[in-house]
Amino acid sequence: MVWLLSLASVVFVSAVSLVGLLMLPFERARAERLARLLVSLAVGSLLGDAFIHLLPEAFEQRRRTALATSLLVLAGMLLFFVVEKLVRHQRLSREEQGERLARPELLMVNVLGDAVHNFIDGVLLGASYLISPALGVSTTLAVFCHELPQEIGDFAVLLHSGLSVRKAVAVNVASAGTAVLGTLTSLIVGEAVGRGLSDLLVPVTAGGFVYLAAADLIPELQKDGSLTGLVSQVVLMWLGIALMAALTLLE
Repeated sequence: MVWLLSLASVVFVSAVSLVGLLMLPFERARAERLARLLVSLAVGSLLGDAFIHLLPEAFEQRRRTALATSLLVLAGMLLFFVVEKLVRHQRLSREEQGERLARPELLMVNVLGDAVHNFIDGVLLGASYLISPALGVSTTLAVFCHELPQEIGDFAVLLHSGLSVRKAVAVNVASAGTAVLGTLTSLIVGEAVGRGLSDLLVPVTAGGFVYLAAADLIPELQKDGSLTGLVSQVVLMWLGIALMAALTLLE
């Protein structure tokens, strides 16, 4: 029964990744304009998630020191830097050979962060159901509400990296599939090991989200020097932060 409830819950949560289907009726140009606006929302959501949810949770762990947690956060930032650097170098090498590509480094960094985060959510879901069905249901609702604004932001980043709407939906769904893997990991290895793995990945993911927002997305927003652009960006960033702050009421 625990397995059935856990897998049903993770499939329900993963379905949020289909939010991009709402943009299928839009033309490519219109979808890109909307994506540029949503990049600001993505910045607020990523930073809000990192500083309001992930980092406080990481520093609450008493099984390691604050120094160890800080080093894991920095390791996450450096990991995402290395991944982006390697993909960017590969892109430049191909462009020298005459190929014209989009921004695969932005795509790769976003997918990596989202996949790890979804895996953590899956681990938490499985571990919660192992404790009690009631805790599993409440965790499912909290994760679902938490995922909705983040998935909208992730979808915007995928479009901004150069993917079509259909490909962005497919990549988002594939990334969401790691949540199922996380749930299966918890159910197989048990609550204690599952939560231990999640505790290790939380600070790494927080560092990755900060890097993605600060190093990749905010510089993109700086390209719009208009006053109206500034106002809309700040409003949407604060909206993303506010959504993440509001989710603390469910915890």
